[in-house]
Amino acid sequence: MRTSIQIAAEVAPWPDLVSYVVEAEALGLDMAFVAESWGCDSVTPIAYLAARTERIRFGTGVLQVGTRSPAMIAMTALTLDTLTGGRFVLGLGSSGPGVIEGLHGAVFDRPLTRVRETLKVVRQAFAGERLELHGQAVEVPRAGGEGRPMRINQHPRPDLPVYLAALLPGMLELTGATAQGWLGTSFVPEGADAYFAPLRRGAQGAGRSLADLDICQAAEIAFGDDVEQMVATRKPGLAFSLGGMGTATTNFYNQAYARQGYDEVARDVQSLWQQGRRDEAARLVPDEMVLATTLIGTREMVADRLRAWAATGVTNVRMYPAGDTLADKLATLGQALDLVRELFAGEQPATNARPVAPTAVPGAVWGAPRRGA
Repeated sequence: MRTSIQIAAEVAPWPDLVSYVVEAEALGLDMAFVAESWGCDSVTPIAYLAARTERIRFGTGVLQVGTRSPAMIAMTALTLDTLTGGRFVLGLGSSGPGVIEGLHGAVFDRPLTRVRETLKVVRQAFAGERLELHGQAVEVPRAGGEGRPMRINQHPRPDLPVYLAALLPGMLELTGATAQGWLGTSFVPEGADAYFAPLRRGAQGAGRSLADLDICQAAEIAFGDDVEQMVATRKPGLAFSLGGMGTATTNFYNQAYARQGYDEVARDVQSLWQQGRRDEAARLVPDEMVLATTLIGTREMVADRLRAWAATGVTNVRMYPAGDTLADKLATLGQALDLVRELFAGEQPATNARPVAPTAVPGAVWGAPRRGA
C-alpha cells in the first residue's frame, strides 16, 4: 500500500506547509498531491516543494481541464517533470460548473468529452508530436485560422503518468481505459462496486486490467478514543460535500454517495443545505456514514478500515491527517504511516504502469477546500 497526502497551499501558513511536506518525506511518505480549487493554484507550490525535497513524488490534485488549454496543461506537466527530476504525475479532472463557470467564466459542458480530448492532445505533446485534434470540445489548431499544428519545444516524455479524478461512471470508464492512476474520493468500501465496476469495464475494453492503475483513494485520518466527538465534528464537512459542493443541480460528490447506498441521505441533506438550513443538514448525516467514508477512530478502527480499503483494490491511501498544529498533523501522519507498514508488511508493491517511488481532538484538514466560496 502506497501512502500519499493531499494539501492545499491556501489553508495554512506557507512555512508550515513546507515543513509539513519536508518532514512527511523524512517519515517515508510516497507522494504529495496539491489541490487546486478556488484558492491557490497547484503548479507553483509543487515547483517550490520539489526544490526542498529529494525523493517524494508530486501530483496536481487536480488541474481543471476547463481552465487551461490542452497545450498549456502539457507544457506545465513537462516543465514540472523536468524541475522535479521525474517526480511528477499529472492529475486532471473536470471540476464542475460552480468553479468553471462561477469563478473562471468558462462554459462547463461535455466534461467527459473535454477530458478525453484534452488527454489525447496532452499525450501527443508528451510523445513529441505535433498537436492536432478537431474534436467536439477541443480544436487544435483553431479551424479557419492561420495557425498550423505545432510541437511543444521540450524533450518528449511519453510515459509521464496521468491520474484522472473521477466520480461518475463515464469518467471512471475513461480512467480505467487510459490513465495510470485514479484519484478517488467520497469512498465507501462497502459500496465500492459503484466505482470499480465502471473502472473495470473501461480497463477491459482497452485490453487492460485494474492492475494497470494506481487506485489512489482519499480520506481524512485521525486517531482518538472519543469516537462520538470525532464523528460529531465531521458531520458539517460531510454535509457540505453533499449539499454545497457544486450547485443545486450538479453535485458529483452527492451523486457518488447516492450510488454507494446513501441516496436518501444525500437527497435530504442537499435539500436542507440549499435551503440554508445547514445545522439541520449536518445533524441529518448519520454517524455510520461518517465512519464509513473516513479513517477515524481508535487505532483498531482505523486498521479495520484500511484493511477494508485494501480488500477492494485500493493501492494508494491519500490522507488528510488531522490536527490543530503542524506537530499534531505530523504526529497523526506518523501514526498512519506506521500502521500502514504494520498492516501491509511484506506486501509486494502494487503493479502500476510506472511505479511510484518509495512514502488531541483533530482540527482543520489542510488538504480540504474552505467552505463558503
